[in-house]
Amino acid sequence: MVNFNVYETPEDVAQAAADYIFQQIKTCVDKKGECHVVLPGGSTPARCLELLAEKSLPWKNIHWYPGDERCYPIGHAERNDSMIMAKLFSRQKSASENFHPIPAELGPEQGARSYAALIDQTAGIDIVLLGMGEDGHTASLFPENPALKDQYSVVAVFNAPKAPDERISIGLSTLKNAGKCIVITTGKNKREALAKVKKGEALPITLIEPDIWFVDKEAVNLI
Repeated sequence: MVNFNVYETPEDVAQAAADYIFQQIKTCVDKKGECHVVLPGGSTPARCLELLAEKSLPWKNIHWYPGDERCYPIGHAERNDSMIMAKLFSRQKSASENFHPIPAELGPEQGARSYAALIDQTAGIDIVLLGMGEDGHTASLFPENPALKDQYSVVAVFNAPKAPDERISIGLSTLKNAGKCIVITTGKNKREALAKVKKGEALPITLIEPDIWFVDKEAVNLI
């Protein structure tokens, strides 16, 4: 049974998700002394990261990783790390020392190899926050793309159906094996994908088997 938490508005979704992530991080740090968190790009999760930035997190004990990156030059406005830096670390500039951008400027293959070396050094990802596209993709794992079947911890993505067509993504196996997987998605343009999720269809997002969803009424209106 899919664990949907449905809220009135996108703002309510962002607030509830931020509160939940805050508690999950605190629990993890209390238990392990540190926490490794994968973050999404996209406009819907951006507000959640803004709200998370306001919280009294144990910043020095948290390591942050983008779930995927577009192969643009460093500093490009459409890179996910640009959004994460602007939203999550707006009040805690020093905390960005524990932020680990994906070196997508090196290209898909070299960048994926480099980032896999970093991910493989961790004892595992504790928390994954993901968004979902209209086609059920998540991170840069798109339906029927060969990257979905790649077993490496970080994978090169070619021929993505959205620009740019070259990307790097944390791999399906890494996301699926995380301690806690959280999905945040809003808007009526997600209704069709969410209907498929509820039916258990094999989309990239369902293959990860998320633990909990935060969605708004617009997104689930036709379910």
